Order: sequence, then C-alpha cells, then structure tokens
Amino acid sequence: MPETGLDNPALHTDTMSMPVVGTLPPPHLPTPLRLAMLLRCLAIQGSWNYEILVGNGMGFCIEPALRQLPGGPDGPAYKDALARQSVYFNAHPYLASLAVGALARVELEQVPATRIERFRTALCGPLGSLGDRLVWAAWLPACSLVALLLFGFGWSALGVVAGFLILYNVGHFGLRDWGLRAGWQCGLRVASAMGHPVLQHGPRYIGLVSAVLGGLALPLAVHRAIGGQAPLSPIPMGVAVATPLLAVLLVRLQGRAEGWRVVLLMLAVFVLYSVVR
Repeated sequence: MPETGLDNPALHTDTMSMPVVGTLPPPHLPTPLRLAMLLRCLAIQGSWNYEILVGNGMGFCIEPALRQLPGGPDGPAYKDALARQSVYFNAHPYLASLAVGALARVELEQVPATRIERFRTALCGPLGSLGDRLVWAAWLPACSLVALLLFGFGWSALGVVAGFLILYNVGHFGLRDWGLRAGWQCGLRVASAMGHPVLQHGPRYIGLVSAVLGGLALPLAVHRAIGGQAPLSPIPMGVAVATPLLAVLLVRLQGRAEGWRVVLLMLAVFVLYSVVR
C-alpha cells in the first residue's frame, strides 16, 4: 500500500495524550469565518518560495480565525500564533485546508505552543502524499479523459474546455471545503479525517474508472481527429476492437507510468494534430 504518512508517531502521540485540551466537542464554525478561510485557501500558494514553501500562505489562511484570540489583532496571543503559523509548511495545496481547519481550532483552544508546533510539523508529510495520489495521479487524469471523451463525441473546443473545468473544479472546491470543515471538526485528532475512505482508496477506484474512460475516449478521439464520420454515426469496427485493448493497456501501466503524464501527452498530440491538419 502506498506510503501516506499516517503512521507518523508524532501525529498520533499528540492526539492521544492530554485528552481534554484540543479534543473537546468542536465549537461552531461561523459561516463568515469559514468562507473567509476557504477563499484565502485558494491563494495559499500566492507567496510560495523555496525557503518556507506555503508557510506564509498557511498563516494568511488561518489569520481570520486568530482575530478571535484574547486581545484581538493587537494582542500578544494573536501575534505569537500568526508567527507560529507562518513558518515552513509543505503540503498538497488542496488538502492544506485540512491543516488550516485543524490548526485554527487548536490555536483558538490555546493548546500549548510546543504541542501545536509538533502537530503542525507532523501534518506535512501525510497531506502531501495523500493529495498527490488523489489529485495529480487520479482525479486530474480522469477529468482529462472525460474531456477527451467529449471531444470524441463531437463537442466543440469551448464545450470540451468548459466540461473539463467544471468537472475538475467540482472535485477541487469540494476537497478544499471538506478539508476545512473536517480539520475544524477533528482538531488534534485530524488523523481520523486523513483515514477517510476517499483519501485512502479513492485513487485506486478512480484509476480503474480512468482505464475504462481511456479505452472509450482514445479510439473516439482518434476517429474524430482523422476526420471520421459524425459522432452519432455507427462506430467503426476498429474502434470497437481497440476500446477494450486500450483499457487493458492502461490498467497494466498503473504503477509503471504516471497517469497525468500519459494523459497530458495524448492531449498535446491531439491538440497539435488538430492545429496542423
């Protein structure tokens, strides 16, 4: 099973010790605060740099919650927390919202600073691994194959692009919003959220669906690219034969070729062919 980082001892040690602090029933997350942090999560990479990666972005996303600390924005608690949340942090940008929600909650519950720092460090590896597997290796290729299928069915260029963007961003925004709410709900026990079936098993099932999509989309796209008949016409025998063969090929390539590279290469070839023909 791929390494996810959930076996990190620091992640579980902090969530099992001191059961009172940081593990109380979660306070209500006001909708304005949730929307403020969620919108900021869209810009979490805006200050990315090689020194602290998305560290500044994390502080920027959590900052609206820190205003509720005793003393407000001018108080020492706010300044210390913001400085603590603006140091080095590395995670998948979409799943970083899980850390944003969890860290915002523990800061407002005023968990000891040393414990927050250990907890924050322990989150980096798992969130990066889980996000890469789910989004870059599974969801992005699947959405690209759907776009390729729409092209094969005769959709216009605008329709194909719109279909891809709508489908991809349904998953994208949904993942960010779920992460923020789950992080706030779980607090220090965020490891339970990272064990969610979608995060753990989603890439495998999406990969199987992508294999089927690839077997359908590639022959149809090739048929249209070479000037075949209208999409609603009977599919040529060659397409029907090639579909299962390509599906099997894509399944066999799993684990030996990164799906997003394969799909983007095929899309580039079809785009280039459409331009020059």
